[in-house]
Amino acid sequence: MTSRRTFLGVAASVAGAGLLGGCGEKSTRGGATQQLDKLSSLIPAAKDPGLSIPPPDVVGTRPVADGYTRFPATLVDAISEKPGRGGSAIRAITPVWGPAPPAGRNNSYLVAINDELGVPVEFSVQDGLQYADKIGALLGARDVPDLLCVPQWEVAKLARFADATNALFEDLTPYLQGSKVSAYPMLATFPAGAWRNACWNEKLMSVPNPTDGPFPWVMFHRRDLFTKLGLKPPATIDELYRLGKEITKPNQGVWAFSDVFAMIQMYFRSPGTKDGWRRRADGTPEFKYETPEFKAAAEFMAKLYRDGLIHPDIVASRGADMKQLFQSGKILITQDGMGAWQPMQAEQQNVTPGFDVQPLPLFSATGGDPLAWGDDEPISYTFVKKGLPKDRVEEILRVINWCSAPFGTTEFQLREFGVEGKHHTRKAEGPVKTDLGFKEIANQYFFISGRRPVVQPTPQTPKYVPDMLGYSNQTVKYLEKDPWDGLKLEMPARYKSGMTPFEDKLTDLVRGRRPFSDLDAIVKEWRAGGGDEARELMGKALADAGR
Repeated sequence: MTSRRTFLGVAASVAGAGLLGGCGEKSTRGGATQQLDKLSSLIPAAKDPGLSIPPPDVVGTRPVADGYTRFPATLVDAISEKPGRGGSAIRAITPVWGPAPPAGRNNSYLVAINDELGVPVEFSVQDGLQYADKIGALLGARDVPDLLCVPQWEVAKLARFADATNALFEDLTPYLQGSKVSAYPMLATFPAGAWRNACWNEKLMSVPNPTDGPFPWVMFHRRDLFTKLGLKPPATIDELYRLGKEITKPNQGVWAFSDVFAMIQMYFRSPGTKDGWRRRADGTPEFKYETPEFKAAAEFMAKLYRDGLIHPDIVASRGADMKQLFQSGKILITQDGMGAWQPMQAEQQNVTPGFDVQPLPLFSATGGDPLAWGDDEPISYTFVKKGLPKDRVEEILRVINWCSAPFGTTEFQLREFGVEGKHHTRKAEGPVKTDLGFKEIANQYFFISGRRPVVQPTPQTPKYVPDMLGYSNQTVKYLEKDPWDGLKLEMPARYKSGMTPFEDKLTDLVRGRRPFSDLDAIVKEWRAGGGDEARELMGKALADAGR
């Protein structure tokens, strides 16, 4: 969905460099469209590997993944021989959010897994908050590693990305198409929709990392503090505002909210598909900026800022440390990705006895059913450098296959938790990471592979899986319908390069740094700055698809 995150714009620098021009016949200044439904022949054939893994404890409503509340008593081996042949190291670039882990042989977790792989993977782990800049520089310089992780939410911002995939990355169709994926059986467990999204230029260009949940944002609250104060979750937008007024006590250093604009837009049923598009009754596309729902959401958010219900550190910055403010009880309501929930609960319950974070139920500010933003697009894509020898590509795919072993296998356990007695301890309820595990394990191998989606047990937070899937299964029925489902859209370069600047202008508007009356002028400027080009592309995509 995630994304899923807001990053500094890099699209303008890539587009301006002009280094990828002429590489793809269909990609133009005005963008391009690919009808993924016509590419079914490229997709790997699904096949269950026949591993003796217990059934899930909680079944998810697709695209929500299934979940387990306990680890299997016995793990199974998924792969019988080392995937590597002892050749030169595989260079990989992946993101990390938080402190960078030790590299190379200074990281015993990497040493242990590389020994199992039979070929070392050398990671260059980059700051996730600056990752877009790194990708843009790599693509512009045509200097990519053997394996490159590109998060799904970055693709929409990278101008002429279809051209980049054609010029710089290996076509994996000859290796994975149809029954050929049988050489890599763990990859045959991925959902067909994830593989469909991994196609560019009518070729299978990457290995997807399937999502385990469709929601980009969740509105979290400190349930422990709500209970202490006798507060109830709001069911209407007026109740949310009154709740904010009741919570906010500046003399006590407490405010109600962080910047929750994405969730406020969702409450007002502002469109979120393809970053904010929907189809009008007459069949023409319109962007969220142009809708009365977005205007109402922006007005409400501006009111929260104007009435002092947002923590002042957030008002004065591009974000502040919203997690820290929430964890310390300085704010009681915040929006974040679903992935923030469990790690925060696990950490903070050891700091603050009784700490309890939970999502607020979704509601509609305008009556009727709520609207949930979300999609089933992969978390990320793994690309293989173009021009490598065939046997090297096959070795790399075997490594990815090993890293993609599902929950319940020894390979999954090692990838997630490292070596028992060093990176985790084995307790009756399952593995628990040690301090070294937290230091050395940073999803390195997760971001060069994929896996069959699952919500795995969390012994430190035993209620998390049922709570998370309870919320998800309740909310997924309100998932917004996507008129462009099955269409991969390469948006116009001018539109992409303007995404972050226009979002910044709207941030200034809702925070009171610009008069709200500027909204119409900002929308007009957006239309002239690429918005109408994008509308033309999206309308043509629907027409060409016969919709």
